[in-house]
Amino acid sequence: MSDSSLYPIHLLMDELKSEDVVLRLSSIRRLSTIALALGPQRTRDELIPFLQDQLDDEDEVLLVLAEELGGFAEYVGGKEHAWCILGPLENLAAVEETLVRDKAAESISKITVLLSAPVLDQHFLPLLRRLCQGDWFTSRTSACALFAAPYPTAAPETQTEMRRMFATLVSDDTPMVRRAAAKALGPFAKAAAKVNGQHNILISEIIPLYRKLAADDQDSVRLLTIPDLIALAQNLSAAETKDHLLEPLRVSVSDKSWRVRYMVANEFVALAEAVGDGIVREELVGAFAGLLKDNEAEVRTAGAGQIPGFAKLVDREVILARFLPCITDLSTDSSQHVRAALATQISGLAPLLGTDATVQHLLPMFLALLKDDFSEVRLNLISKLEQVNNVIGIDRLSQALLPAIMELAEDKQWRVRQAIIEYIPLLATQLGVQFFDDKLGTLCMSWLGDTVFSIREAATINLKRLTDVFGVDWARTTIIPKVLAMGEHPNYLFRMTTIFAITTMATSLNVQIIRDTVLDAALQLASDPIPNIRFNVAKCLETLAGVLAGSPEGQEIVGRKVVPALKKLQEDTDADVRYFATKAFERTTGDDFQRGEPMVLS
Repeated sequence: MSDSSLYPIHLLMDELKSEDVVLRLSSIRRLSTIALALGPQRTRDELIPFLQDQLDDEDEVLLVLAEELGGFAEYVGGKEHAWCILGPLENLAAVEETLVRDKAAESISKITVLLSAPVLDQHFLPLLRRLCQGDWFTSRTSACALFAAPYPTAAPETQTEMRRMFATLVSDDTPMVRRAAAKALGPFAKAAAKVNGQHNILISEIIPLYRKLAADDQDSVRLLTIPDLIALAQNLSAAETKDHLLEPLRVSVSDKSWRVRYMVANEFVALAEAVGDGIVREELVGAFAGLLKDNEAEVRTAGAGQIPGFAKLVDREVILARFLPCITDLSTDSSQHVRAALATQISGLAPLLGTDATVQHLLPMFLALLKDDFSEVRLNLISKLEQVNNVIGIDRLSQALLPAIMELAEDKQWRVRQAIIEYIPLLATQLGVQFFDDKLGTLCMSWLGDTVFSIREAATINLKRLTDVFGVDWARTTIIPKVLAMGEHPNYLFRMTTIFAITTMATSLNVQIIRDTVLDAALQLASDPIPNIRFNVAKCLETLAGVLAGSPEGQEIVGRKVVPALKKLQEDTDADVRYFATKAFERTTGDDFQRGEPMVLS
């Protein structure tokens, strides 16, 4: 064996013994390269055993190792040899750090999918037994996640033993293991449902495990059984669901722990879709109304997030009679988080109720929420108004909307002002050009003079998006004159904003508008006394030239106006101006010059 063939493994050994964690991480991330250099045979014979002995390391190194090994099958010779990776992964699945164990379990699942039934019997099943019987809860916890992936491929006798082992984990003395079992039961049930002839096993073996976990004395276990209930219901008929799952469902909905009720509320739409129309009508309508009135704000918040999704599954009369009183109470809830969640979802009811009911019942709630003291409530409502607009029309909506927008636009917190700016293009699309010009145009221009840079930057991006919505002709007559007028302002920040706005809007404009308006304004600012403005003019000219280069007329303008201006800026007294001008000149006159993109300027 030559010295060169030993080099990769020796290098890895040296780096993994280094005291520098960054170097050890780097070497683990290069494992695939080292495996390629060694070849499949030596990777199996040398690299894998070496890695199995190198598990006494920092958690972050072990985490990367667990992740790398999950995709290692091709480097050890493909599916028939993939089992040899299970050794180091088994050790990783038993370490103390949860993230490492979870990643190791995920990687073992990836490997087991590749294995045939005989190989699973020979190599995976003994591993699973060892983990399930481990003295420490860590290995038993990891074992719970390993059943679903290989189950459909395993031989019938192996499947029987796997179900027996899983049942043992469900009854484990340690709550952490039972939590892991509850988390894994849903995927395991789906895997069992895929196997022909095992439908009865779902009812006779899997459902009793679910019921045991759903009645656990630890609420941290019970709350994890809600996704299991959904997975089981999806694979049972309506009659079977009613016979076997209805009682535990009732218990979960009224559980004494708010965390379990929160989980039910958070998954309510998926739960309703899984159990079928009969149980929805008979049981879940009342249960949902109860969750919306729950004593705990977190449960009400989760329930509010499910309102439109669940409302689609019931009749309009049920929404009006059973849900609207609860929703009215939520709109004045003492918790701002409940009101914020409701504001995000309430507009989804408008298409379900129709015009008259929306005006009669929802519009008063909109008005109340638009005047809410908590800015997030107002923002959430404004961001979802399109559905309401489609149902009741702009006239009714705008009377309520405008005061709220004005108030948010002048909020003392700049992040609130920034958030409303980002919603303006959406509102413009929903409300139309006439409403925008009459009510919001002046407001959008005022943001360009805000004292906070992030607001000014967001305002320039806003103008580009509005140009995309309303078209370049609108921009030419409505906003470009106002932007260019700021270029003559005595305060240099206003002049800088003009350059930023031109640069950002450039790709939404056409050659005629650039030629007739913005180019001359940019060239005029090229002689500004402030160097920051001059070098941003250089950046701006580069972007404008990129747009102009798309047509013969534009190329002529670049040669006649842009290139001479950049040459002049290359001779500027300021080093930064010369640097950006030279860079822009090279890109503008180079052979590889392409259409410009808007820049984020600083």
